[in-house]
Amino acid sequence: MADANAQSANLGFEAKLFLAADKLRGSMDASEYKHVALGLVFLKYISDAFNTIFEKLQADELADEEDSEEYLAERTFWVPKEARWAYLQANAKQPTIGKLVDDAMLAIEKSNTSLKGVLPTNYAREALNKTMLGELIDLISTIGMNEESDKYKDILGRVYEYFLGGFAGAEGKRGGEYFTPRSIVRVLTEMLEPYKGRVYDPCCGSGGMFVQSEKFLLEHGGRIGDIAVYGQESNNTTWRLAKMNMAVRGIDADIKWNNEGSFHKDELPDLKADFILANPPFNDSDWGGNRLLEDVRWKYGPPPVGNANYAWLQHIIHHLAPNGTAGVVMPNGAEGSNKSGEDRIRQSFIDSDLVDCMVALPSNLFYGVQIPCCLWFFAKNKNTEGFRNRKSEVLFIDARKLGTLVDRVRRELSAEDIAQITNTYHAWRGGEHAIERHGEYEDESGFCYSASLEDIKTNDYILTPGRFVGAEEELDDGVPFEEKFAILKEKLEKQFSEGERLQQLIEAKLEFN
Repeated sequence: MADANAQSANLGFEAKLFLAADKLRGSMDASEYKHVALGLVFLKYISDAFNTIFEKLQADELADEEDSEEYLAERTFWVPKEARWAYLQANAKQPTIGKLVDDAMLAIEKSNTSLKGVLPTNYAREALNKTMLGELIDLISTIGMNEESDKYKDILGRVYEYFLGGFAGAEGKRGGEYFTPRSIVRVLTEMLEPYKGRVYDPCCGSGGMFVQSEKFLLEHGGRIGDIAVYGQESNNTTWRLAKMNMAVRGIDADIKWNNEGSFHKDELPDLKADFILANPPFNDSDWGGNRLLEDVRWKYGPPPVGNANYAWLQHIIHHLAPNGTAGVVMPNGAEGSNKSGEDRIRQSFIDSDLVDCMVALPSNLFYGVQIPCCLWFFAKNKNTEGFRNRKSEVLFIDARKLGTLVDRVRRELSAEDIAQITNTYHAWRGGEHAIERHGEYEDESGFCYSASLEDIKTNDYILTPGRFVGAEEELDDGVPFEEKFAILKEKLEKQFSEGERLQQLIEAKLEFN
C-alpha cells in the first residue's frame, strides 16, 4: 500500500475505507483478518441487494416480500431475517455479535445452495475482538449509504476488489500468490478483448481475471450474458474468496474446486475456451509431474517434473478452441529456459505457430515479489476473420521501462502504459478500423519488433523480447561528444577519489584494532 500520509489527498473512498478497516485489526495477522473483513463486505452486499427487491415487493399488493421464490426469480440471494444487515448492525455492540454473524452466514448458506461451504463462519471465536468486530460492522455500514440502490453492486464490488489487493499487499508474497495486480490483468483483457464466448482460468485465485473481463465487456458496450465464465482453483480458502467475489459482482461463474488441482483432476476436461487468462504459480516444483509422465495435454513434449511452467502452458493450449486466444503470466526466464527439455517444448510451440505475442514487463509489479514477468499470448489460428493474416509472425514488446513506483517497493502500470502496450499489439494484429483506432504499426527500436519465425529460429528459439527489439535509440541532445566525455571523466575521477579515501579509512581502522 502507498504511504498513507503521502497519498491521503488522492485516496478514493475504497482506499480510505481500507485504511480505516486495517487500523481496526490491531495485532491480528492480515491473512486472518481479510476473511473477517471480506466476509462482512459480502454480507452487506447480499443484504443490500435483497433489500432492493424487498422494497419493490412491498410496494406490490399482490406480492409477498417474505417469499424466497420471488427473489430466486429476480436472480437475488434470499436473506433470512436473522441474517439481514440491519439486524446485525443494530446488535453490533452486543458481546454476542460474533455468534450472530456466524448464525447469519449459516442461515444464508442453508437458504442458497450455491453458497454452501463458501462463507466464513468463525466470527464467534474467542481470539476475535468483539469490540473491533462491532466497529468494523459500523464502518462497512457506511458503504453506499448515500448512493442509489442500483449502484450498490458496483460500489461493494469495488470495495471487495480493493480489499483483496490491500490484504495482498499487507500479506506480502503469500498474499500476492492469489492476487494478480489489476494493471497486469488489464493488459491481458485489453489485449485479448473477450467480447463474446467462453472465458477460462485454470488457476483462478480470487477471480480477478473474470472481474476484469466483465469490466472490459461493459466498458466497450457489450452485454454480461455474452460471455460464460469457467474456472478452477485448488486452494479451498481462495476458492471461497473467488465465489464471494463473483457473487458480489453478480457474475454467474462456474468455478470448480478440488485439492488436487487442474493437472491431476481437471474438472472441465472437455472445455474448449475462446479466451484463457491465467497467472499460474511461478516455477512450481511440487506439482506432481512424476505422476503425469504421459498425458494427452503434453502434445508438444513432456514438461519437466521439477517445474510446472511448461505444464501450465500446455494445459492452457489444450483447452483453447480452434480460434481461441490466451494470455498467460510467466516468470522471466521461462521464455529462454533450456532445462529438462523446456527448449524443445518451446521450439514445438514456435514451429506450430502458436505464439502470437510476447510482452516483457517491469519488475516489482507483484505484492512482495520483485521477480519480473513476461506475458505469453497464444493464438490457435492467426488467420481468423476480422484480423490480418499473421501466420509465421510474432510480435515482441519490451515494456520493462514502463510503470511508476507507487511506494518504495511496488510498481504499477498506468492507463497510458497499458494503452501503449495494447495499442501496439492491436495495430500489429490489424483488422477493420485498426489503423483508425490504434494507428499504423511500425517497429520501434527498444520497444517493439515484428519477428518472422526465421528470426526466432536464428535466435535459438528463445522468446525474450529484449533480444529482438534492440537498443532504444538515444535522442541527440545537442551536447558535443567532447563535452559529454569531459563531464563523465570528471564524475569518474571524483568516484575514484572517494573510493581511495574510504579505503584509507578502512585500513586505518583495521590498524587501530
